[in-house]
Amino acid sequence: MHSVIWLFGAFIAAVMFSPGSCTETVIGLYGETIEVPCNNGNNKPDGLIFTKWKYLKDDRSSGDLLVKQAQKKEALIFATDGYKNRVSISNNSMLQITQGTLADQRVFTCIVVSSSNLNEYPVEVKIYKKPSAPVIKNKVKELENGKLTKLGDCVVESVNPAVDLIWMKNNESIVDDGKTIIITSTVTKEPATGLSSTSSSLQYTARKDDVTSQFTCMAIHVLGPNQFSAPETYQIHYPTEKVSLQVVSQSPIREGDNVTLKCQADGNPPPTSFNFNIKGQKVTVTNKDVYTLTGVTRADSGVYKCSLLDKEEMESTQIITVSFLDVSLIPTGKVLKMFGESLVVTLEKNASTEAKVTWTKDNRKLENLTSFSKLTYADAGLYVCDVSIDGIRRSLSFDLTVEGTPRIVSLTKHRSNNGKNKILTCEAEGLPKPEVQWSVNGTNDEMTYVNGKATYKLTVKPSKNLTVTCHVTNKLGYDMKDISVFTQKNEDVAEQAKLIGGVLVGLFLAAGLVGLTYWIYIKKSRQGSWKTGEKEAGTSEESKKLEENNHKADV
Repeated sequence: MHSVIWLFGAFIAAVMFSPGSCTETVIGLYGETIEVPCNNGNNKPDGLIFTKWKYLKDDRSSGDLLVKQAQKKEALIFATDGYKNRVSISNNSMLQITQGTLADQRVFTCIVVSSSNLNEYPVEVKIYKKPSAPVIKNKVKELENGKLTKLGDCVVESVNPAVDLIWMKNNESIVDDGKTIIITSTVTKEPATGLSSTSSSLQYTARKDDVTSQFTCMAIHVLGPNQFSAPETYQIHYPTEKVSLQVVSQSPIREGDNVTLKCQADGNPPPTSFNFNIKGQKVTVTNKDVYTLTGVTRADSGVYKCSLLDKEEMESTQIITVSFLDVSLIPTGKVLKMFGESLVVTLEKNASTEAKVTWTKDNRKLENLTSFSKLTYADAGLYVCDVSIDGIRRSLSFDLTVEGTPRIVSLTKHRSNNGKNKILTCEAEGLPKPEVQWSVNGTNDEMTYVNGKATYKLTVKPSKNLTVTCHVTNKLGYDMKDISVFTQKNEDVAEQAKLIGGVLVGLFLAAGLVGLTYWIYIKKSRQGSWKTGEKEAGTSEESKKLEENNHKADV
């Protein structure tokens, strides 16, 4: 009987007990299920009898939602207003409210009744609604340089709590200075939902460089992250202050090229028609900004201008230089000359700038072209002259052939490595290549022909002393030369004779050298006695003896 009375009293107390001062806060999302915890889930004390949820009404009175007895699975719903079909309780006594709205922003209290105690846990619920990305509305079509103009309205609708809107240009915040930039923000609430809509209006004084600027609007909300509107660009109107003439062509400009002149103005919108001054002659073009010179020549070099139709004093100037290169080479093609003749090479050039000249002979670079005052066979070859300036190159050439009658420059002999044979070497110059004919039979070892010089070798084994003739010929003439070739025995005798003769000559030279040395010595000795200061006749005693001897001789 006492427990029933206590339970009834606890229920009445749970109904009448006011919320405590320590209130937990829970954030719920608009349109979603709100979960309100009871003592953070720690709400099953010993002797638990029941758990009850109530809420604080708008008139500050208390309203019951539901009661869950510890021994029963289902909760008893007491709510009769809009919460009747929206509330439930979970196993850990958490209150769940479906389809959350701003009307759910109030205090909900969890009452836990046990056999020994009664505890109350108030929870304040706040409902947030995430914003969508801001949108720039009422966008102006164009801005005028230096004029304060409303750029547009940045709007974020149906959100809670209201967002803060920040205007940005090229990712940097725009600050209201009250003169050139004015920002006005307003917040309104929707009567049906209580959600907030924020609008920010931007008045902006544009500059010319804003033609490429990107304007965005950033929305800042407690739920984050920050959201941005799509970037917007605006046409900026301003008058032309400068005209620019450009030469649209590859550099350098060469004769025969097409050259396009392009006139540009810095106004916006840009002019579409211009006057071109083509070397003193005015040409007007409409609905375009270019004029083309076709197949230019060196005569087209000069001053060119362009200007506005309605303001001709605003003009721009360019100087066009047409590059050219004229080259003449004498001789060219096939050139035939005789050995020993001269060849005069003349190169003439006329160019718009200093030309660079390089010569090659048979693909090898020459430091300079030598003077062909007396041609040799080594002078023959393909000569190529490259003349160039920036962007232009000319190549001319002549192929020089030097011909001549054969001439034997040397005819020599030496023993073979085994000492049994004689090797004869005949060297001859001539072009066309000389053919060789020997007066004796032998073995033709090798033949070379370089720069008009042919070398022929013949190996012989003479059985007697011979006179061998080397005979060379081509279509222009011939030449011949003899050489004596001895047998091995006779050559040895000759070598011995040469050795003996050499020894004798050496002895004679040595004797002559000794005699010459003695004569020089005697002469120097006499000169030394003269230098002592004595008289040529000697001392007085010597003179007396000399006179006596002479007297005896006379007798």
